[in-house]
Amino acid sequence: MSRLIKKPIAITKGATLVQNGGVLLVKGPKGELMITVPPGVEVKNEGENFWITTTPDVKTTAIQGTVWALVRNAIEGVTTGFTKVLELEGVGYRVAVEGKELVLFLGYALPVRVPISEKVTITVDKNTIKVSGIDKDAVGQAAAEIRALKKPEPYKGKGIHYQGEVIRRKVGKKAGATAA
Repeated sequence: MSRLIKKPIAITKGATLVQNGGVLLVKGPKGELMITVPPGVEVKNEGENFWITTTPDVKTTAIQGTVWALVRNAIEGVTTGFTKVLELEGVGYRVAVEGKELVLFLGYALPVRVPISEKVTITVDKNTIKVSGIDKDAVGQAAAEIRALKKPEPYKGKGIHYQGEVIRRKVGKKAGATAA
């Protein structure tokens, strides 16, 4: 059994939850998200708290923790939003936003063009890419797709990495040969 379901989900100010059949609609100042509640899972409102429970005929409670996390992330997304920051390192590597596309100059013959999803907003400041939005899945997926275009290499650290990510460095040929 998930330990999360023993805790209530607190509704922050500005967020409202409306349940309509098997769909939970979360509204807030930044937008609205819909969560599909699987059969056998109930969402109960008690004042300013929400509880996730299962119906008595359902024997498994594995999905309760997943629904709890989805609802909590939706509430946080519509009130404060989510942000991932990527950094671009390398000589000659550049990034720009042109209309609905992210254009990356990553040392290839042609620039790499990535369409920007409507669920996220991308801003660029020098060699920093900021991906933000209300849906945690969409923000994480967009950031992962951008990072996958040029992963950081272990010798010089060139490529795209998350802000604060530690890149394990390897010793090069010359430094390794003199050390032996």
